[in-house]
Amino acid sequence: MFELKMNMIQTIGLAVVVLIIGRYLRKRVKFFETYCIPSPVIGGFLFAIINLIFNKTGFLNIIFDVTLQNFFMTIFFTSVGFNASWKLLKIGGLKVVIFLIAAIGLVVLQNVLALGLGFALNVDPLLALMTGSTPMTGGHGTSAAIAPIAEELGIKGASTVAIAAATFGLIAGSSLGGPVANRLMKSHKIKVGSNRKKDDSNIKNDEMLFGETNKILNGSNFAKAFFMILLSMFIGSYLSIFLNKFLSFPSYIGPMLVAAIFRNIADNTTRFDIHYEEIRILEDVSLNLFLGMAMMTLKLWELAGVAGPLSILLIAQALLAIVYTYFITFRMMGKNYDAVVLSAGHMGFGLGATPNGIANMQSVSDKYGYSNVAFFVLPIVGALFIDFFNVSIISLFLSFLQ
Repeated sequence: MFELKMNMIQTIGLAVVVLIIGRYLRKRVKFFETYCIPSPVIGGFLFAIINLIFNKTGFLNIIFDVTLQNFFMTIFFTSVGFNASWKLLKIGGLKVVIFLIAAIGLVVLQNVLALGLGFALNVDPLLALMTGSTPMTGGHGTSAAIAPIAEELGIKGASTVAIAAATFGLIAGSSLGGPVANRLMKSHKIKVGSNRKKDDSNIKNDEMLFGETNKILNGSNFAKAFFMILLSMFIGSYLSIFLNKFLSFPSYIGPMLVAAIFRNIADNTTRFDIHYEEIRILEDVSLNLFLGMAMMTLKLWELAGVAGPLSILLIAQALLAIVYTYFITFRMMGKNYDAVVLSAGHMGFGLGATPNGIANMQSVSDKYGYSNVAFFVLPIVGALFIDFFNVSIISLFLSFLQ
């Protein structure tokens, strides 16, 4: 078999090619657009299939240098830390806090179910955990970051399982949100008022929470934002070393926590300036690059040995999400129409990603009417807070399993 070694520059270059192909296909294939499949997943998975053919035919063995994958992964999770603002959480109001608690509850149960069912199916706990909140609430980004930790501990195929589970979650979450909402409407005889129109006050709330929508970007602010991320990574790397003396955490947990500390200091003083819009752009860029590399380096041939148990674990996660949103989320959010729309949204991002949740809510709103509460609450929790809490909870589970 011919062997091709790619250094870190060549690997990141190929990841960009994969990303471009993914974006091209996403615009032209309705299925990808409907289920909000990320471009790096589309292009990366296509390359992984090609690599699978190379492997099975004995034609080519590609060896990647993934140094930059770890670098961009740390940038991404450090950027996530800058979203964890307690001040914004209080501005969002009680509904935001309650929905965040509901989302955290599902995260914990997803991991408990994965480990419990994995034990019954005789699946390694670390591998079973790759079907819990890592791919479900976390999606492809968290999967690509967490799974390599399991592989470093000798769990073969963890990345492939996590990515496959995340893809299943995106499709299941988008498909099941509408039916859950319809069932809630009928079984609880929910009545929708005639004034269900989009409230312009949401625009003001969005500006207060997320900043000006038409902010002018400049190179100086991008440099400051990037330096702030690197500073958080530098200090956080030592915090990770300290924390790992007590429990085993991923390397990016320290930078993420330091970024959260910087964010909350900045929220309470005018002398400490952080450019959040630029940080969000850098977060998106780093996510696309590290996810593209994670997808294209998947070893799909390792999935065959766990295909049967994996199917059972994934179906169980879908059923858990249905039961949880129907009986828990709906009741916690007030058992009214807003709660119905939020339940549909929770199905979307509890199994996939925030855009899927918003798409679910839009579908329900098109049929019954707009919910100002739902479209205000879910984006705040999904975009600003859930990743921070999810990664922290997963890290705790990992620390006890190692």
